[in-house]
Amino acid sequence: MKKKVTVVGAGNVGATAAMRVAEKELADVVLLDILEGIPAGKALDLMEAAPVEKHDSQVTGITGDYSAAKDSDIVIITAGIARKPGMSRDDLLSTNMKIVDSVTREIASVAPETVLIIVSNPLDAMCHVAYDASGFPKNRVIGMAGVLDSARFRTFIAMELGVSVENVHAFVLGGHGDTMVPLPRYSTVAGIPITELLPEDRIDSIVQRTRQGGAEIVGLLKTGSAFYAPASAAVQMAEAILKDKKMILPCAACLEGEYGIKDLFIGVPVKLGAGGIEEIIQITLTADEEKALHNSAAAVEALVADMKRLKQ
Repeated sequence: MKKKVTVVGAGNVGATAAMRVAEKELADVVLLDILEGIPAGKALDLMEAAPVEKHDSQVTGITGDYSAAKDSDIVIITAGIARKPGMSRDDLLSTNMKIVDSVTREIASVAPETVLIIVSNPLDAMCHVAYDASGFPKNRVIGMAGVLDSARFRTFIAMELGVSVENVHAFVLGGHGDTMVPLPRYSTVAGIPITELLPEDRIDSIVQRTRQGGAEIVGLLKTGSAFYAPASAAVQMAEAILKDKKMILPCAACLEGEYGIKDLFIGVPVKLGAGGIEEIIQITLTADEEKALHNSAAAVEALVADMKRLKQ
């Protein structure tokens, strides 16, 4: 029997994620949105591309009827307003927490065994919303952040060195925002640490560009935010789960004492398989790296505290 992936939100990220899932033939796809006609139109467009792209995944667009998500293996939640130029991730908090709460409750009622991949921003905070609203165990609520941030880091390293991105491996930990923690010491090109290939000032520049990766694209687009890479990152996570690949990827996970952090979603390396997060990988950090991770965690904690105040 075919797998089933529901994507909530038929905007640029959601529609692109639906396209990637279908074209990889990972699953049949349900594209859900509140807007009349938009999910159906985009789904039909994707189906009409299928003969050219040579896949037999079914893509269905649905407006408002969450029963269509029944028995989904994975639900990717992209719903929410997008960040606009000059808007911080924090500005998104009030609106998107209401949207993600509502969406998650609907999904949990019809697909209680699904794995949730959260893409809505502010990412780490929205993981808390989905975790609380779903009542799911922590291994089935996962935030897409580290895969995207690490992909940006890898891209910039490859561009700097003029090498294939396939040779570059990199890790970014922490919250999805300005306090993220790229780890040059754990970043390699064909197994060679980038600290042996690049001077410190160039690495520092790449780290800073990675931290500003989303804002850089927002500034260039002027009327929207990144969507190709975020969609690809979410689908890589979905593929690891659907195929039970046991793939180690940096994702926002709920920690229970790992890295000295408790009851907080924060980006760390995890093993993704059929059960969602099957293991949280603990790596040794230097004192400076640990300080930076805890600083990032503090920024996420502040957002969670803000949400609690907003609910009162």
